[in-house]
Parts: sequence; structure tokens; C-alpha cells
Amino acid sequence: MYLIPHNNVYIFLSCAISQVPMFVQIQQKWRRMYIGECQGPGVRTEFEMVHLRKVPSQYNHLSGLLDIFKSKTGCTLSPLPPINIAIRFTYILQDWQQYSWPQQPPDFDTLLCGEVGGVEFGKLPFGACEEPISELHLATTWPHLTEGIVVDNDVYSDLDPLQAPHWSVRVRTVENPQCLLGDFLREFLKLCCRKESTEEVLGRGLTEEEGKENSDISSALSKLTEPATAVPISKLSVSNMVHSARKHIQRHRRIDESPLNSDILNSILLYLFPDAAVEKSSEKTAKSNACGKTDQDKNSDYNLFLQLKSAPSDSLTYRLALCVCLVNFYHGGLRAVAHLWQEFVLELRYRWENNFLIYGLAGGPPDLRCCLLHQKLQMLNCCIERKRARDEARKVLEGSKERERCLSSGRQNSRSVPESTTAMTSSSLTREVSPGKSWDSWSDSEDEFFECLSDQEEMEAPHTHGGKDDSKIKAEGRMHPYNNMVLLNSTELLYVPVTQEPAPMTEDLLEEQSEVLAKLGTSAEGAHLRARMQSACLLSDMESFKAANPGCVLEDFVRWYSPRDYLEEEVVNEMGNKMVKGELSARMKIPGNMWVEAWETARATPARRQRRLFDDTKEAEKVLHYLAMQKPADLSRHLLPCIFHAAILKLKEEESVEDIPSLKKTIQQATSQVSKLLHHPNHDYKKLEDFINQLMAVETVITQARSLKAKFAISEGEKAEDTEELEMFVSSLLEEPEVEVIGAGQGPAGSIIHRLFVNAQRAALLTPLEEDFSHAARTEDKKPTVGNSNVPDFPSPAGREIVLRTCVPRPASYSKALPQRLFCVLMRDEFRLAGAFSSDTSFF
Repeated sequence: MYLIPHNNVYIFLSCAISQVPMFVQIQQKWRRMYIGECQGPGVRTEFEMVHLRKVPSQYNHLSGLLDIFKSKTGCTLSPLPPINIAIRFTYILQDWQQYSWPQQPPDFDTLLCGEVGGVEFGKLPFGACEEPISELHLATTWPHLTEGIVVDNDVYSDLDPLQAPHWSVRVRTVENPQCLLGDFLREFLKLCCRKESTEEVLGRGLTEEEGKENSDISSALSKLTEPATAVPISKLSVSNMVHSARKHIQRHRRIDESPLNSDILNSILLYLFPDAAVEKSSEKTAKSNACGKTDQDKNSDYNLFLQLKSAPSDSLTYRLALCVCLVNFYHGGLRAVAHLWQEFVLELRYRWENNFLIYGLAGGPPDLRCCLLHQKLQMLNCCIERKRARDEARKVLEGSKERERCLSSGRQNSRSVPESTTAMTSSSLTREVSPGKSWDSWSDSEDEFFECLSDQEEMEAPHTHGGKDDSKIKAEGRMHPYNNMVLLNSTELLYVPVTQEPAPMTEDLLEEQSEVLAKLGTSAEGAHLRARMQSACLLSDMESFKAANPGCVLEDFVRWYSPRDYLEEEVVNEMGNKMVKGELSARMKIPGNMWVEAWETARATPARRQRRLFDDTKEAEKVLHYLAMQKPADLSRHLLPCIFHAAILKLKEEESVEDIPSLKKTIQQATSQVSKLLHHPNHDYKKLEDFINQLMAVETVITQARSLKAKFAISEGEKAEDTEELEMFVSSLLEEPEVEVIGAGQGPAGSIIHRLFVNAQRAALLTPLEEDFSHAARTEDKKPTVGNSNVPDFPSPAGREIVLRTCVPRPASYSKALPQRLFCVLMRDEFRLAGAFSSDTSFF
């Protein structure tokens, strides 16, 4: 049993337990000083430390440290056993001015010059705003030396860093450097948490000014309904009112009060709607939209928007997200975003009123895989498409009627014209030549009026449902025969009718419809009402079928619409001949079947004269109202998936250039994480902020890689093998704490490191005038000369580590030889010794 006294406390050590060293901290904690002891069979090792704030001059070299080590061992043998020496010098490079950080700042002046264009607006900024690598630490090591080989005293030293057999490098990075992409994402996320509405952001002054001119809304309504008005009807359309308001706002808004500069606003709108620059036909616009989607299908990252539920990267929604992010960060923040959104909605209304398709949206119904804002824009585009198609069909129809009227007026009265036809033609022509209106600007009210006339006309016209007179009714709305089938009660072919397309819906409308249907309950009345609500499309198709196939029956419709509900089988008649007999399925024969009820109430009406299943005017106004009511924060939340989509694509693009394998997995994991967060209806902003931090970490690593590649001139490698070796060296620096330099100071990486230190030394010691001449010399020769006799290649070592080892007998000359060790650290403001001295306890 052994006792170690320390601060009047005795620590008991038992050598019978284990050979584990015990340490006790002494002095102040900041000094990190310990003493200890380790007991073993016949051996005792004592651990001692020395710590000083300054290095004593007599021990500021290897010779003085050897004297300390020899005195501590107390060996009296002659000659002394050899002392093994390991030395490591560390040099710190902080001056990177010879190889500047390659990040180029964005050129904001071009925004005002109109030279930015879509390419610049379509790119997120990337990279660090400052040098991401602060220091380079070079460790030169001599692992195996003896006392007689090397000389290091206060007069002379053999320890030349270039002659060290081993070099290793560490880099010290800047903690949390400012990165452009990360700053953009953070500011955009802050925008999602704002509470202000667009009216509150832009101010109520304009609204109040408008209110003074039109003090009461009833006066505006009376003007619209006044029969003796002198204002043309076209001047009272919604589009003209909107454009008048826009002109009024622009007239009263001073330039210096505008949240967003007009030149920047025009550039952004031109980027969002490039088709506004030149006239394009509908065919060209549709073709450009379709081509964009086809090209995107070929892109390997196309499915990323499905995972994030954002929008395709060539779509209007995606480009809008990039512009909002840019405007929020650089051009005015919240007020500028509100201004841009207001102008964007006005542009959409202008396109709706004037039948211009919205550029950058794929045709067809809303894609429920995309974000809700993208679906709303697609819905508005659907409304424009339906309106254009309807107007074109009307023009063709009215043109044919006009030709028939001209032909009939030239004929003699050999044939009388039915009154109903005359009434229909006159009413149509009266509406056609209404002053101040064109087919392109008819609103929904006129459409409803036209449909009511058509319905009344059909009610007055003699027709029955499935009667004998059906064969005399002229077929309308036919496309082509259906598989050469013949009507059951006639010899006429069965024709496929022209039907109305089902009404497109966005996901919020689907949810709303589902809630309404669910509230009807499970009762018989509720189920019947639910079925009637869902049978609007079925009824429309039945009416179109009856108009295309006069004399048809329900079985004919089922044969075309739902073939599996019409069962056919071969039977033998009384004459012994085989014949095919068909009948409706069992579910069609259930009493109160909705199909039977709908068939009985359906009238023979072609699709063009039916009440629309999809009221494009109403739906377009709902979409525009929805968009106009969005706050800037609501808009940001809608666009958040698109911004994250763009950020991930940017990181993938930049990573592919640098080819850092460890980042590929990081980006993939971050994408999976954020996809779960974005699909949740209520965003967790704390977790989204953590996701942004992950993206910033990836951005930082990529910028660090670029900085190191610039410092080590990888692109300027003279030999292919040198370039490959340098790339591996830089890649290792990013992933490992310390990297060995192959070839030490004579290898490709070592030569560059040597040159970096030489340039830093010359820049630090030259006068400003001499530095100008040196800069001119470097311009002529990019590789400066190294080894200047007046300027040392390397600065003084920032740290020196020396390990001394030997085996000597202690405490007497006849004792067993045991290992002795002394570790020395010499720094500018610190001198530390840590020794382990072993003694033979067999006879002591």
C-alpha cells in the first residue's frame, strides 16, 4: 500500500488491483497540470509536469532540453545510452493575399441597366462572402534522430523545414462563414412568419383616395344598371375597371415611394412572362409550354419536385419563387414582395380578360402532385383555354349561320322557314351585333342568358324521349362511329358524341367537396343526394349521347359508356338459329337506379348547348380572388417548396463540379427529411431552420473545396499525375483532420505550400514600394522565385514539440534499465514539460 500526499489528502494506491496510472490535478485549472504515479511489479513510474508562461532562454533549443532530460534521469553510466529524439515544428500560414478567394460578388448594377435577363433571375446565388479557410498549419516532422546527428542550440540549427522527411497539413476553417444561399433561405423563411396583409404593407392611402372619388358602391352599381347610360358596355367590363385602377395608382404613386424600382419590376415581369415581349399565337405558346415539359422529363432531377411537392423547374411558379426570394433579399424586403405580388396578380387578370394563355404552365387540368399555388395557376390557365375554345366555336357556329342566312335570303319563297329557327337565328344575330362587345369579351352573364334561350327553344321544339319522332330529329354533336355498332332499335350506326370535359379541380376544392359529401351522412336520403351531386357529368354525357344518336335507348348508352354493364350471350331462337341477346347488368336493374333516373330526365342536347359543367368564368374569378387575398407570408409559404427545390438543385449542381462524395449522401438525407416536413399542412419552422443549416453546411464545404483548389492551383497543374495527386490531397483535407504531404517539401503539394509561405514572407517584410515592384514581377511570372537570401522561406515556428526517449537504470547503476521519456512543448507564450521517469523497486 502506497500513499501520495496532496493538499493534506492521502490517496491510497494498491498495486494489487491493476497497473493503472493515477493522476491528480494541481495548481490552477487553466494551467492543466497533473502529477501521478503508476505502480507495477518491480517498477514505479512517476509523472511530473512543468508549466511556464515564457520559455527560458537557456532551454529554448534542443541542447537545453537534453540537459534537463539527462539531469532528471540521473544516469552515472559512461558513455550515456543513446537518446532517441523526435521533433515536430508547426508553421502557421495566415496570409492568403497571393491567392485571393475566388468568389465573385453579384453584379447588382446590371439590374438597373436592363442587362440581367432571365438567366440571372433564374439563378440562386451561391458561395461564401468571405474566405472560408482562415489558416493552414504545416507540421514538419523528424521522427528518428539521435543526439549526435542533429545540432540545435542558441547559435545554429540543422532543423530546416525543407529537409524534414515528413510533412503534414491541417486547415483551420472560419466558423459559420456568411454564405449567400444560406442567407437567402433564412430571410425567405423569416418572411413566412410575418403577419401583415398586402394592404397593411403597401398602405391604405391609395384605397382611401379611391374611396373619395367613389364614396358609395351603390353609385357604381346604379351606373351599371342604369338603362340610359351613355358609357359603352365594353367600358364597364372588369378588365377595363382593373386597368383604370392600375393607371390611377401609377399616376398617383411617386417614383421614390414605389417599394420596387420600376426598371427592376419590368425586368422581373419580363422574365416571368417572356411571351409578352413579342406577339405569339396560341399554337406557339402551347407548343413552347409543352416542349418545356418534355425537356424536363429528360432531366434526371425532374422527379425532385414530386418528392418536395413543389413545381417543375421550368414553370412559372418556380420562376416566381426565385424572383420573390431575390426581391426579398436585395430590393426592399416585405414591401417589395407585396408590390411584386400585386403586379403579378394584375398581370394574371389582364391575361384572363384578354384570353392570353399564361406562359410557363403545362396544359391540362391542375397537377395535384404540385404545390397549391401552381395548381391555382393551372386552373386559371384551364379557364382561359376553355374560354378561348368556346369563343372560337361560337365564331365558327355564327359564321356558318350567317352563311346559311345569306343563302336562304337569296332563295325564292319555295320553302318556308320554321318560326323557331327564325327566332333562334334573329336572337343569335342580335346578340352577335351588340354594340361595344366582341366574342372575346362576353362575360358569364351573357353565357347563362344564351343557355337559357337554348333551353327554352328546345322546350318549345317538339321532341320526345325515345319516341317515334326521335328518328326525325337531326343528329348533332357527332364525332365518329363506335366500333361499327348499330342502335338496338334502329339501323343507324352508334356514334360517339362530343361531350364536355369533366371540371378540373385543385386539391383544396377536392377536400372541400369531400367534406360536403361526408356531411351528408349514411342515410338513404343522404346517399341519394350524394349520388345526384356526383351524377352531373353522367347526365351531361347522356344528353350528348341522345343528341348524337336520335332514337337511342339506355342500353345503347350503356354499351358505349360502361360495356361491362351490358351482358351479351348467344341463344338459339325458335328457328334453331344462333343469335346474340343482350341485357343490362343486375346493378342497372335495381329499383331507383340513378342511371335510369338520369336517362329519363336527360334531353337530347349537344354539348355546345348544355349548361357548362365547368363554369370557367366563375372559377377564374374565384382563383383571382384567392390570389389577391394572399398575404406576403401566405405567398412565401406557398413558394417555400419551390425555394427548397431550387436550393437543392443548386447544391447538386455545385457539388457535381467539385465532386465531393461525402456530400452526395448528405444532400440526399436532407432532401428526404424536408420532403416529410413540407407534406405536413402546418410547417414546423424550427425543423425547417435546421434543414437550412444543413444546406449551409454543405454550401460551406463546397466553398472550402473551391478555396483550397484555388490555393493549390489544381486547374494549373502541369502534369496529369500532379493534378490527380493534388485533387486527392484537397479532398483529404476536407474529410480528415490532418493529411500527410506525399514527398514532403519535394512533392507537388509540398512545392505549392513552400511557395505559399515564401510569398507570405516576402509580402510581410517588403515595404509598400517594394511590394508594388514585386507585384509587377509576379504579373510577368506567376511562379515567384523561392529561397531569397534576404527573406527566410518560413516564419518562426508557432509551436515546437520534442520527445526525448532513452532506457537507463534507476535509481542505481546496477538497477534494471527502464524507459524514460520527456515531452516538451515550446510556444510563444507557453513552456510545458511532461516527463515519465521509471525506477526499479526490486531492491528499493
